[in-house]
Amino acid sequence: MSAQPQKTVLITGTSSGIGLATAVAAAQAGWLTVATMRDPGKAGALRTAAAEAGVTDRIQIKRLDVVDPASVADCLTEVIAEHGRLDALVNNAGAGHVGTIEQGTVADVRGTMEVNFFGVVEVTRAALPHLRAAQGRVLTVTSVGGVVGQPFNEAYCAAKFAVEGFMESLAPVAATVGVSVTVIEPGAVASEFVASQSLDVPALTAAAGPYGPALQAYIDRTMKAFGGAQTPAEAAAPIIDALTADRPAFRVQTSDRARDFVGTKLADLDGSAVQGLTGTWVAG
Repeated sequence: MSAQPQKTVLITGTSSGIGLATAVAAAQAGWLTVATMRDPGKAGALRTAAAEAGVTDRIQIKRLDVVDPASVADCLTEVIAEHGRLDALVNNAGAGHVGTIEQGTVADVRGTMEVNFFGVVEVTRAALPHLRAAQGRVLTVTSVGGVVGQPFNEAYCAAKFAVEGFMESLAPVAATVGVSVTVIEPGAVASEFVASQSLDVPALTAAAGPYGPALQAYIDRTMKAFGGAQTPAEAAAPIIDALTADRPAFRVQTSDRARDFVGTKLADLDGSAVQGLTGTWVAG
């Protein structure tokens, strides 16, 4: 009897945080892991983590910029040429944005949508023919912010809402050709994703004009929330569960706190529960 070919997963945004932890955990679970990032020169932390976990031979690092269609196409072509198959895609790459629309620009919103929404669409579209051939799956890391709109995260939550709507609509269609679709909703995660926004809080609040007190209240509350955040490895564990499950759920939260938060919205028919909750975040 011939051995079964090793399953291959492609993960975007693996230079740090959840993406890095997921790449290492997928390799530990026996997957040949194509770990992608916009700048492979930033792969040092991933290489170190892979070596420490003893999975260097199961992780292949490639360049993929989710907002560059040529980069996406080239990466997928290489993966199929080298491995002959793609069994799973984990859309993880993303970028945050803090601000409110009166104080920002439409270009800020477009840029946030480009990375967080259109990047997911681009990679998913390119991967689907190969996933269909393998009867594989799409896992997309969204956020509790893809379910619950949050103050000063208008652009980010809009993009994540769009991803959730896109995937929820795609799921039954993809299922007809043997591809399962799952969204992963982390809450607060202690990772470089937060630090990477390089927020100059005094400058932000000073520039916020009449929104300054509300922004300061929001930042104070958010920093406290991240004090009890999950580690990236803890957030990655449910992603690996969904990657390896026979029949993964469509919607997966990565912690009890995330489940409680998302549950507030899903049971909130008139919106009052969410508005009552998030309104306290910006009260001085």
